[in-house]
Amino acid sequence: MSRICDLTGKASLVGNHVSHSNVKTKRKFHPNLQLKRFYIPEEDRWITLKVSTSAIKTINKIGITEAINRFINKGSI
Repeated sequence: MSRICDLTGKASLVGNHVSHSNVKTKRKFHPNLQLKRFYIPEEDRWITLKVSTSAIKTINKIGITEAINRFINKGSI
């Protein structure tokens, strides 16, 4: 299961663990992804998406259909 947001395209970033002695080892920063069901009234059906919490906040603000349209036009999907 990939760690990529279905709407925004957010993915894992690579960085370093830095210890007290300043030794650097590789690590990953994973996005905060949640499995969430959304109801689309125009199609009268439910869809399940793996979205980041920031995308959930955007969906709550502007609605699921507008969010999908906005992200498609942006080119994230």
